[in-house]
Amino acid sequence: MALEHAILVALSEQAGTGYELARRFDRSVGYFWQATHQQIYRVLNRMAEDGWVSAVHVAQTGRPDKKVYSVVDAGRAELARWLGEQAQPAHLRDDLAVKIRGAGLGDAGAVLAEVQRHREHHARRLAVYEVIERTEFPERHALTGTRLHQYLTLRGGITTERGLVAWYDEVSAALRRDVAS
Repeated sequence: MALEHAILVALSEQAGTGYELARRFDRSVGYFWQATHQQIYRVLNRMAEDGWVSAVHVAQTGRPDKKVYSVVDAGRAELARWLGEQAQPAHLRDDLAVKIRGAGLGDAGAVLAEVQRHREHHARRLAVYEVIERTEFPERHALTGTRLHQYLTLRGGITTERGLVAWYDEVSAALRRDVAS
């Protein structure tokens, strides 16, 4: 997926400035698609040049003017085209998995510590996702349209994080036994 498509989805949900979009990325899209603020601004400018988004200049008192971006017909057409494309299945590429496989070739205790560090990171992310689920989607069984699609994406994140935490627990237990023997 190109960053352009993630931005088209986000702006289709709600128009905004580059700053607002970057903040929304940090709180939602950014959990599964990473982009720096600079990348977002650069791509927004390119998308405006390509005619996928338009920007309305809004004057502000005491601050520089801001540009509020929204998706235009050409951007909606590109998003529809992209949504209809087949996506490649995800491939796991994980440095930690390779370290686990090679743990016996070096310091298995160091690999165990790294597994535990990763487990804590993913447990924290899972906790954030679960809070979002409880607070933002209290009536999840009645969702439709955009809200349903946002919720389904969140559920994918929850399921993934739960699976990773469980796997890290399994690996930690096995490595502890291995290090102790």
